[in-house]
Amino acid sequence: MNNVWKSVFYAFFSVVLSGFLGVGCGDDGNKHSWEFGDDDEEETDPKAEKPRYIWIDAAANFPDFANSKENIARDLGLAKESGFTDIVVDVRPTNGDVLFKTTAGSQVEWLGAWVSGVYTKVNRTATWDYLQAFIDEGHRLGLRVHAGFNTFVGGNVTALGNAGVVFRDDEKAAWVTYKLSDSGIHSALDEQTGGERFFNPVNEDVQNYICDLLEDLAAYEGLDGIILDRGRFEGLASDFSDYTRKKFEAFLGHEIADFPGDVMRTDITEGNIPSEVPVYFKKWLEFRVKVVHDFMVKARTRIKARNPEVKFGVYVGGWYSTYYANGVNWASPDYNMSLKYSWATADYKNYGYADHMDQILIGAYAAPTAVYGNTEWTIQGFCRNAMDLIKGAAPVIGGPDVGNGQWATAGDAVVNQAITKSVDAAIHACDGYFLFDMIHLKQKNQWQYVKQGIDNYLVTVHK
Repeated sequence: MNNVWKSVFYAFFSVVLSGFLGVGCGDDGNKHSWEFGDDDEEETDPKAEKPRYIWIDAAANFPDFANSKENIARDLGLAKESGFTDIVVDVRPTNGDVLFKTTAGSQVEWLGAWVSGVYTKVNRTATWDYLQAFIDEGHRLGLRVHAGFNTFVGGNVTALGNAGVVFRDDEKAAWVTYKLSDSGIHSALDEQTGGERFFNPVNEDVQNYICDLLEDLAAYEGLDGIILDRGRFEGLASDFSDYTRKKFEAFLGHEIADFPGDVMRTDITEGNIPSEVPVYFKKWLEFRVKVVHDFMVKARTRIKARNPEVKFGVYVGGWYSTYYANGVNWASPDYNMSLKYSWATADYKNYGYADHMDQILIGAYAAPTAVYGNTEWTIQGFCRNAMDLIKGAAPVIGGPDVGNGQWATAGDAVVNQAITKSVDAAIHACDGYFLFDMIHLKQKNQWQYVKQGIDNYLVTVHK
């Protein structure tokens, strides 16, 4: 997902995966209640159930699912029994290959995952359609099935080596983002650290390639939704290629004498903007959100042309106050963030893309001791803030990552209680509940705690 919390990168760190208060709240008076049923109509019944989503990361769950339909059936059954209504199955992991039928990309051959405490290459030897297996079994159980799709990634680097199209295809390697550092500008392929290798989102060839993949994904009959993850820049350090410089100059209407000096400095970091910034810094932030906004419009158009019925949406991190670093404005264009945030120009709001979404999943990734509250970095606060930012333009589905960060180090009693309370905190503050990731519930058999939270919620709906 769009951040250090929600990433297959947690599979790169075993410590994060090995580990695993407030008072109740009432309904916050949402402006609408969204219906996610077959008729796709807006629901006016205040007692209608809100949806509950669970994410299924490809790499982390690959040991169970890569070659076993039986395991898929088993765990989707557990999700159904626990009260989830929707699953999001990751079909384009961070290596950029795919787990669905397409002529535009290559199939996943292996993914790295932890098996019995060892980071291991898990090979896919099965020939059956991975995504179709989830659609078939999910629908048999009455679950809606959405495809999760890592957007602007083309490869990754782990302890098992390099993987992905950017390491196999010279043409696509040239699409990789260029990043700014104290030593200058360099290709992401030159970095020695692990993690994803991002494409440059500005590059039109990249956008068209991604849309070709999405068009084939949308062709799946019965697929309920497509949810884009990592539909963003790789932080403030990107992209500083000559290609992007020319596009930015076209956006400004004139050339820049000093690039990147008049645009960005390395002392400017996420959440830490000095009082004096380069002359074009704020316009640079505006340009970047326009790039992502325009891509989302393009992607939606291509998807809906192939399948008008499939829901189009995104996953984003709930920390909007610093999300400018990723070049994403997931708010409604009716929200004027320049009145609150000094980094936003008056035109920044024009590139809010919420009105182009059928659903927005919010990573409300606060600590297990910060379930309730009104501010960012509480689960409830993230959800409330998202509702204010999105202003009814799309349904907001928020919730926690229950296995990373402090969730991995807090005691079991704290985590178990927080899982239950997270349902209450999120589902009453927004339009539904979202939990990342299925692997965390499986590792410690914590299904009962989310089930208790969902059961508690359903009592309030049906009493």
